[in-house]
Amino acid sequence: MVGVSRPSGSGAAVADALRRETGNADVHHLGADLSRPDEARSMAQEFSRRFERLDVLVANAGALAYRRTETEDGLERTFALNHLGSFMPTVLLLPQLIASPAGRVVVVTSNAAHFGRLQLDDPQTTRRYDAFRAYAWSKLANVLFTLELARRLEGTRVTANAVHPGFVATKFGHDGGFMARMVQLSQRIAGRSPERGAETPVWLATSPEVAGVTGGYFVDRRRQEPPRLARDEEAQRHLWRLSERLTGVDAAA
Repeated sequence: MVGVSRPSGSGAAVADALRRETGNADVHHLGADLSRPDEARSMAQEFSRRFERLDVLVANAGALAYRRTETEDGLERTFALNHLGSFMPTVLLLPQLIASPAGRVVVVTSNAAHFGRLQLDDPQTTRRYDAFRAYAWSKLANVLFTLELARRLEGTRVTANAVHPGFVATKFGHDGGFMARMVQLSQRIAGRSPERGAETPVWLATSPEVAGVTGGYFVDRRRQEPPRLARDEEAQRHLWRLSERLTGVDAAA
């Protein structure tokens, strides 16, 4: 198992705790801010040096920025982390996934994708920023990416599926003043536990029930129709090309 998180975060400590609690020495941590293309590329290169194959990739990078901010690379932060932070590592690690006997990609999205609007002409929300609009667009992008990836991987043994884990009570979205307090209150009232939120992603990553299943959108272990706008194949291709340009990655699969 290899976890990836910001170098300044708690990921390394979590990996240490997992090694102690499970007795499994084969738990590793790689530090990278996945909203930064250079760091995502360096992480993928480090993974490739250390590991020959990748059986399962769970892409679960996410944030909600209440005010529009940009990364040091000039990318709008929500789109950079939520979408490009899944797109870039997945594409860069495709050789290791294809080397697996049956690789799986699980992209964690949100049912907010159903409320997202296609912003292919303004992907970084430069004209009129609204936090939840930007978040919903980034989650729609997750599904567009997953469906395009599944199509590009046809003929390989690698599957790609998107999953909505439910409204989970974590510290997600807690750093934004009044709106953050409202999110926190909603999580306390209606949020499910992190353990329950992890059930469907783990099931997609490991269960023989979904071996060979690809191009799906899952909620509570059930395949559902993806958001209507995510089914637009031209939009899927457009987003793929746009993501290539923004990250500088040759994503031909």
